[in-house]
Amino acid sequence: MCRSETGARAGRGGHARADGGYVTAEAAVVVPTLVLFTMALVWALMATSAQIQCVDAARAGARAVARQEPQGASVAAARQAAPRGAVVMIGREGDQVRVAVEAPAPGLGGLSLRLRAEAVALAEETVGVAA
Repeated sequence: MCRSETGARAGRGGHARADGGYVTAEAAVVVPTLVLFTMALVWALMATSAQIQCVDAARAGARAVARQEPQGASVAAARQAAPRGAVVMIGREGDQVRVAVEAPAPGLGGLSLRLRAEAVALAEETVGVAA
């Protein structure tokens, strides 16, 4: 039994399939969408990681200031834990020290965010002192 060329291409009912171009069109839409979605997820993970680094840096700086370490050493402790390009600000309000860390989120220029974290600690010289 010999199959004809048109019979090999025929689908159910003996009709030729006409959906051959749909796969290419769908792939042309789906693949870039998946790439953009993946890039957005990676950017969100990088921004979240940088935010966590800002929180850790603020805590490290606040602990150092609360222990009455020199301001240069406190800033260095905060910068060591902070993401690249971070700005460290130290302040004191009464018996509390406050350290703020601000950094740009990594990623594309158009999607840049300013990440900020702040930590407050009680200065050690005031701990246990009756008011």
